[in-house]
Amino acid sequence: MAKYAEKFTEETLAALFPAERTDQFFEALFGDAEEGSYDIALRYRDDDGEAIDFELELIQRPGRCLACNLTYGLPTVFSRHPIIDLAGLAERLAAVVGRAAGSWSVGATHEVNRTTHAIPLVIELA
Repeated sequence: MAKYAEKFTEETLAALFPAERTDQFFEALFGDAEEGSYDIALRYRDDDGEAIDFELELIQRPGRCLACNLTYGLPTVFSRHPIIDLAGLAERLAAVVGRAAGSWSVGATHEVNRTTHAIPLVIELA
């Protein structure tokens, strides 16, 4: 049963992973934020009290293509990219529930639908 669901409101998640981070990411990658094919949003999925499941949703931008070949390599990229900063994000998310992040991991990209793909982010609490 989800113990922390009420703590991870859309407002809380948007404050911890603001929409501007997508543009900063594409600016660093391509030199122009307008080159990005998607926006990134953080979503809470579930928890068991000791681990919290989130997803980084990749939402297709108007007039762009969210092709699988663009998104399937992203878990590795996101794991290391300083603007995405998953290690820091994991610590900030764990702090919301008054805990520390023991470890975190990302899963494989999966297609939610034609315009949304998602990357699982699991935080094991210390």
